[in-house]
Amino acid sequence: MGAFCFPARQLISWGGSFHFTPARPLPAGSRVTLFAPGMTKKVILFGPLPPPYGGVSVYLSTLAELWKGSGVRVWATHEGGRKSVAAHVRHVNHRRLGVIPALLREGRGGGVRVLDATHFHLEYPHPILLPLWLAAKLLLRFEWYKNIHDGSLPARHRHFNFVRRWLFRRAANSVTEFVVVSEDLRRWLRDEIKVRQHITLVPGLLPLPPAASNHVLPAATQAALAPYLRRRRRVCCIGVFIPSYGFRHVADAVTKIRVETNLDIGLLLLDGVFARADDYRAEVLRDRDWITVLENVPHPEVSEIMNSSDVFVRAFGHESYGISRVEAIWCGLPVVATTAGETRGMLTYEFGDENELVRQLKRALFDPPAQDVAGWAAQFQQEAEANLQALRKTLDLT
Repeated sequence: MGAFCFPARQLISWGGSFHFTPARPLPAGSRVTLFAPGMTKKVILFGPLPPPYGGVSVYLSTLAELWKGSGVRVWATHEGGRKSVAAHVRHVNHRRLGVIPALLREGRGGGVRVLDATHFHLEYPHPILLPLWLAAKLLLRFEWYKNIHDGSLPARHRHFNFVRRWLFRRAANSVTEFVVVSEDLRRWLRDEIKVRQHITLVPGLLPLPPAASNHVLPAATQAALAPYLRRRRRVCCIGVFIPSYGFRHVADAVTKIRVETNLDIGLLLLDGVFARADDYRAEVLRDRDWITVLENVPHPEVSEIMNSSDVFVRAFGHESYGISRVEAIWCGLPVVATTAGETRGMLTYEFGDENELVRQLKRALFDPPAQDVAGWAAQFQQEAEANLQALRKTLDLT
């Protein structure tokens, strides 16, 4: 889940220069390409569009918006909810094998390149969807560029059973090229999985789409936010109600600070609703009327909510990059985050270390000048632009 809100509060300074190399290729000669340089590809982006507003769906919707009119097609996995009406978007109900007619209509030939950000072909290899995908790739000869965002994959892979491990290996061997959002994922694929294909590192941070700023909150959202906005201090956190996203850690930390300082601190939990443990949710919220929960908040609205907060916390234990952390910095907020994923310019703690989380939250709440937010916002903006150009180059979008 993310929140593009740059350049809110006008904190950005464009002075100075930065050098950033978002893609780190393997040694020369390791990349295999089947087409002459400069040859135009038919590019298809395949993955979720919001809702729900998870990090991958926000990433894909941002790409779709930035590349609208360029000829890039989008295959959006669909599980209900509002559908895009954009002409370049095709909705694919993957649970009903909707990818098959999509491939037959648009995926034929070696000139087709699919940037696949779905989860069911590799990260959670599906026993039906994956074999169908691999058979279609063999028959139709499209190029499969697997875009991996899931920072939990290396840890989860160790616990795959025999069938899932076999499916994963078949998938990995069939990928044309990997595009990953973190150095940890790149290193894992190269050194532990020992894939032979080229691996391009492009962090998931992308620039602000032109129409994504200055979004006015609807009346219903403003009413739901009213109790939160009345608090003396306001802490915002994004995730879902399962243990790995750390909502309980944040709620416990805020509880301790409220008791120690006797200060009315409110906590806002923005719930992406793509996963939920009901018992865990009840535990987090029990007897805490100072916690406000908003579900499935559209991405442009999150920026305005962040602008009403004092601190942003990202408590996820398996972050691969962490787009929302950077977007909070773009909003001018001090960020407290786990040591997973992007950490530059942030106050960090180890996942589950509530004492350190309390200490860093106090720093963010009561000593915000400790972080050079404006400087980091400018650098992240420049890197986001570089990431977009790196993706264009990787996909041969000229």
